[in-house]
Amino acid sequence: MTLTIPDFVPGFDHVRLPGADGVELAAAVGGSGSPVVLLHGFPQTHLMWRHVAERLADGHTVICPDLRGYGASGKPAATGPDVYAKRTMAADVVTLAAALGHERFALVGHDRGALVAFRAGLDHPETLTHLGILDIVPTLDMWNVLRGAPAAVGYHLFLMAQPPGLPEAMIAGSADAFFGSFLDAWANDPAALPQEVRGEYLRASAAAVVSIVADYRASAGIDITHDQADLDAGSQLAMPVTVVQQDWGAQLGYDAAAVWKVWAPDLDHRLTRAGHFMAEEAPEETTAAIRDLLTR
Repeated sequence: MTLTIPDFVPGFDHVRLPGADGVELAAAVGGSGSPVVLLHGFPQTHLMWRHVAERLADGHTVICPDLRGYGASGKPAATGPDVYAKRTMAADVVTLAAALGHERFALVGHDRGALVAFRAGLDHPETLTHLGILDIVPTLDMWNVLRGAPAAVGYHLFLMAQPPGLPEAMIAGSADAFFGSFLDAWANDPAALPQEVRGEYLRASAAAVVSIVADYRASAGIDITHDQADLDAGSQLAMPVTVVQQDWGAQLGYDAAAVWKVWAPDLDHRLTRAGHFMAEEAPEETTAAIRDLLTR
């Protein structure tokens, strides 16, 4: 089935397939070769990968889904803590890839998608060949490093962690201003987010306030529980891992590479001068990092 969303990359097909619990996932699929799944972040959709996907499609089958609750994917009601747990969203990705004929694949995620990718790496080590992470630390570590006045940069994490009702009402009442503020503040190069793409991000986010808040609320609850259980068990990521991020450690007072080394013994940790939206601001650099990962 085709989707009514803006053009992604010429030659890519738009499909709809069921996720882990039957929720319908939208994805753009193109290229040929070994499979790579790319997961978007907040407040975005799969469109954030348009430059990188086009480059990777020369040699790889590239799969770019909208996460559950985002973009053109289904938005199930948050009837329990598991609905938007990263464990559930990771299972979505594995189910989607299998439906496309890929039992093993490389996975790269940005922001929220990177949290899903991290969970997939721990829950499905037999499925992931390589893991790429853009601009996050794991959920458990994220909450541990957000301290003092510098933590104000993550105010939205605390807002959306509150009980249902008030966060949704506040955000829905000024959705474009709320979501647009992150596009403005987090991009070092605003020209990398042209108006038609920015407009699509705002439209899609305004239509998904309840599910986006549920995603974030899960990261203040059940996702911490899952991460802590793995940390206590000594679980680690078994595949090669590349992390590319801004120098958040210097800004917030922690050693980001050391945080990641606890989870990823086979780690390539890189810092970038690009802003948070590095796949759009620095697509050549981002693609090169992914290609280097896939050769390990």
